[in-house]
Amino acid sequence: MSDTDGKKPLGLSGGARSGRVNQSFSRGRTKSVVVETKRKRVVVPKPGTQTAAAQNAEGGKRDKSVPDAELERRLKALQNARAREAEEEERRKQEEREREEERARRRAEAEAKEREEREREEMLRAKEEEDARRKAEEEARRNAPKEAPAAAVAPEAPSAPRGGAKPAPAAPPRRREDDDDRGGRGKGGDRGGERRSGKLTLNEALTGGEGGRQRSLAAMKRKQERQRQKAMGGAHDREKVVRDVQLPETIMVSELANRMAERAADVVKALMQMGMMVTQNQSIDADTAELIIEEFGHRVQRVSDADVEDVIVSAEDKAEDQRPRPPVITIMGHVDHGKTSLLDKIRQANVVAGEAGGITQHIGAYQVTTESGAVLTFLDTPGHAAFTSMRARGAQVTDIVVLVVAADDAVMPQTVEAINHAKAAKVPMIVAINKVDKPAANPDKVRTDLLQHEVVVEKMSGDVQDVEVSAMTGKGLPELLEAIALQAEILELQANPDRPAEGAVIEAQLDVGRGPVATVLVQKGTLKQGDIFVVGEQWGKVRAMENDKGERVKEAGPSVPVEVLGLNGTPEAGDVLNVVETEAQAREIAEYRAQAAKDKRAAAGAATTLDQLLAKAKADKNVAELPIVVKADVQGSAEAIVQAMEKIGNEEVRVRVLHYGVGAITESDIGLAEASGAPVIGFNVRANAPARNAANQKGVEIRYYSVIYDLVDDVKAAASGLLGAEIRENFIGYAQIKEVFRVSGVGNVAGCLVTEGVARRSAGVRLLRDDVVVHEGTLKTLKRFKDEVKEVQSGQECGMAFENYDDIRKGDVIEIFEREEVERSLA
Repeated sequence: MSDTDGKKPLGLSGGARSGRVNQSFSRGRTKSVVVETKRKRVVVPKPGTQTAAAQNAEGGKRDKSVPDAELERRLKALQNARAREAEEEERRKQEEREREEERARRRAEAEAKEREEREREEMLRAKEEEDARRKAEEEARRNAPKEAPAAAVAPEAPSAPRGGAKPAPAAPPRRREDDDDRGGRGKGGDRGGERRSGKLTLNEALTGGEGGRQRSLAAMKRKQERQRQKAMGGAHDREKVVRDVQLPETIMVSELANRMAERAADVVKALMQMGMMVTQNQSIDADTAELIIEEFGHRVQRVSDADVEDVIVSAEDKAEDQRPRPPVITIMGHVDHGKTSLLDKIRQANVVAGEAGGITQHIGAYQVTTESGAVLTFLDTPGHAAFTSMRARGAQVTDIVVLVVAADDAVMPQTVEAINHAKAAKVPMIVAINKVDKPAANPDKVRTDLLQHEVVVEKMSGDVQDVEVSAMTGKGLPELLEAIALQAEILELQANPDRPAEGAVIEAQLDVGRGPVATVLVQKGTLKQGDIFVVGEQWGKVRAMENDKGERVKEAGPSVPVEVLGLNGTPEAGDVLNVVETEAQAREIAEYRAQAAKDKRAAAGAATTLDQLLAKAKADKNVAELPIVVKADVQGSAEAIVQAMEKIGNEEVRVRVLHYGVGAITESDIGLAEASGAPVIGFNVRANAPARNAANQKGVEIRYYSVIYDLVDDVKAAASGLLGAEIRENFIGYAQIKEVFRVSGVGNVAGCLVTEGVARRSAGVRLLRDDVVVHEGTLKTLKRFKDEVKEVQSGQECGMAFENYDDIRKGDVIEIFEREEVERSLA
């Protein structure tokens, strides 16, 4: 396009540019040519329209025929395509990275496997070298005695000549050089020498080469001893000791290992191989234990469960080992006859003030030294009837019984019981007639009453000593002590103090600060601090001992009462304490006794036949029960309360003690009481804070007592409330039927004459025909003339109709009565 008129054409501003180009030809010719260059047209989109790239998709020129919506669709398609391409590219890169990581992992595994193979080969090679070296050393040591003289005389051999002559035999390697070069020398070299190796083997690292773990002096000595034994003709394995293993019905794994003298871990391992996953603190049965014992090469010796008590020393003491011991005197008698006051005067201490209600609740054990220097051990037993069993225990351990009888009260029921206990125990008796200072005192009546129970005192020409005493004034106390000393001298009481201790539990309690505490009267031997003992179903180790004055003592000999601390539980009063050698024995005996007692209780309470089960269920159904939970301060009091509760009741009502124990009332006691709807009775104990809160929340009643009389009376009253009220009939009148009328809507109505008493509408009636009761019921109506009345007096006529009964006849007699409920109580 040319510019002819000197003006730029419309719409072509900047469209084409002109210029000159020199063209070159052959032979130096040139020509100037005018050319035009067209500029590329760029279209800038208006706001809200598509981009230039989308508009110029067809060679750069916008197609005026394409609408904006189509351009927008094409642009979105283009963007989506580019996004898909980017995602595809990213996925390809990720797959490539994963393939690369997999190749690297496989290479690493292959290298690790190859490295392990190399290490295994090196270890095998090192082991072969070590074995070869040891074999060479052993051969050298065996040949050393023969070749040593020759080696000492012969000079060092020269090198072998080239002509093929054999070199001189090499001397065996020296021990010192072998030890010095162990770290890096191998087998070979001239004269049996070892060449140095450049790598450290596993064996060298473990046996103490250069840079490895150094052996201790003891290890080196053990190795030298083994080598010396090999040089002397080979080592001898230690002979296994075969043991006779006592095997009860069940045994703990650790105890089984101990009896076999084997490691507990080895026994557990053997059991696991048999399929039993147990620990060393679990028990196994005898059959399994027998297999283990035979596997370890020992002999089995089966024993019964009762044989565990054979460790308790029960041999009789020799006469030359016996030593004199203090007598044990038990104070017995009726309640409130002055037993504790008498002992109080002897001890010069005030014991009665500490007892609730002035009566003794526990067995007290005290030692008293008289003016003459004699030592006496006194047991003060309660006199109340509820403590009969405690008095029986006191008589079992006593040497002399002092029977206290009040001069103003004479012989009473508990006095007779004390006499029977003393006779059953076959111990001598001394009668102390107390309260002789009172105006109403009559000692002769006491002596006369004792004759009825075959107790003849010296004043009545008998052999029983009697002393008149007064606990208030102290009168007759020296004579009483003299009589006791005389009786003890006659008995010649002796015991062996140099043997394992044996004693009886007089009382036991659970102390808050000290745990289970038992008052023990030592009967044989000497109980020392640190002794291991078993007492009844409990066992323990003497942690500390206190005498009756509260002083700590290290040991207690025969006839000495002490409080023992260190039990694992509270024993029963009357249990026997025996000292054993080990804790295992004590634990085993206690477990056996506990299991035996449990089996005995289960057998006693179990019905064996169906008839017995049905009879027991029927009896229980017809008997109303008052359940209670009892907690006391000491074991003896708890047992006495339980025995008193068992005596309350009859064929209709009984008291059932759900649980009794020693110590404070706890939350578990409240839970048991709530579940059974029972009250909790605390005797000289209190409930702790959690128990009080639980009782308030659950509505459980807690009753506290310190005197057994009040406790028994309250429980008896509560049990009386369970008795059904007695129904009594009071006859209030009689009426005779004179005529029978038929009334519509009512039925037969009897026209009666009240012959005796009164007829009331609310009363019960019986219809008598020929003095035989034919009907019993209630009145439907009682009328006088046409009016309904409440009652009709004797001598008046009335009309009566029975409820649901019409068979009434002329001449029948109506008996009128009232029922009355009468409250019953337990005697």
